Amino acid sequence: MKFKHLYLLLAVLGLVYTWYYNIQFYQNEMDTSISNFIALTKTTLPAKSIVADISIVVITFLVWMIYESLKLKIKYWWIIIPLTFLVAIAFSFPLFLYMRATRLETLKINAEN
Repeated sequence: MKFKHLYLLLAVLGLVYTWYYNIQFYQNEMDTSISNFIALTKTTLPAKSIVADISIVVITFLVWMIYESLKLKIKYWWIIIPLTFLVAIAFSFPLFLYMRATRLETLKINAEN
């Protein structure tokens, strides 16, 4: 699968891009608590819109990811859940797509043998 490596690249990009801003938050804010971080996401209507949008995307992704993982018997799929909240969905979603593509390759090879 040619896209498999693209998914891995996108996961790295998602990690770097989101954490660039997270690190700036920790360097520039006096109160770096998680409660302040969350409070700041509710300061403007565009921020609230983005949070609402991403929240629905995360829920939809996790429901599909769990279903797909169990169906394809993907190893270590459960690690994606904490990574989604500890790192970013911009990291965990393409990482899961990489894991899924790897599993589909394995299933295809096994079916051909």
